[in-house]
Amino acid sequence: MPKTAANDVITSRSAVENDSRETRKGVLLDITGPGKGKTTSAFGQALRAHGHGFKIAIVQFMKGRMYGELDTLRSLPRVEIWQFGRVAFVDPKKPDPKDRELARQGLDKAWEIVRAGAHDLLILDEINVVADFGLVPVEEVLELAKARPRWMDMIWTGRNAPAAMLELADTVSEVREIKHHYKKGIESRAGMEY
Repeated sequence: MPKTAANDVITSRSAVENDSRETRKGVLLDITGPGKGKTTSAFGQALRAHGHGFKIAIVQFMKGRMYGELDTLRSLPRVEIWQFGRVAFVDPKKPDPKDRELARQGLDKAWEIVRAGAHDLLILDEINVVADFGLVPVEEVLELAKARPRWMDMIWTGRNAPAAMLELADTVSEVREIKHHYKKGIESRAGMEY
C-alpha cells in the first residue's frame, strides 16, 4: 500500500515520540535583529512543539498588554504564559525602577521553570533587549541557559542580542527590515502588531 501524507505525519510523530528526554539534546535559539517577526517566529516554534506533545513555557518581558497570539497559545493545553512588563516603552538610558523589578521577576520565573524541569521548551521573549538594556545581567541569562536540563529547548528573542548570548546560542536567526508599513503611515493594529 503506498504511503499517504497522513501516514507520513503519523510516522513523523512516532519518531518524535521515541525521541525521549533522556536522548534528546536541547537547542538554544536566539532570534534577533531590527526586523518585524521575532516573537511571532518564536511563537510559531511553540505551536510546532505543541503539535508534537511538548510542554511549553513562555516568559514575556517588557510587554504588559494582551497580544492576539497569546490568546491562542493560552487556549492550548500544555502551554503556560507569564508576562512581566508594563504597557509603556522602556527608556534604555533611564529605565524606570519598575522595569528593573519586573525584569527580575521574569528572570526569577525562568529560573523556577528551569529548576522544575517540567517543560520541554522555554521561550524568553524580549530577553535580548532586557539584557542589552542592563535590566538583568547578561551573565545570569547565560547561566540560566547552561543550567537548563540537557533536553530542554530554549528560545531568546529581541533586538540587539549581546555578543555573549549570540556566542552561546546553537542557532542564531537575524530578522532584518527591508521595508516597514510604518514608513507608509500605516499604524499598528490588531492582527498585525498585537
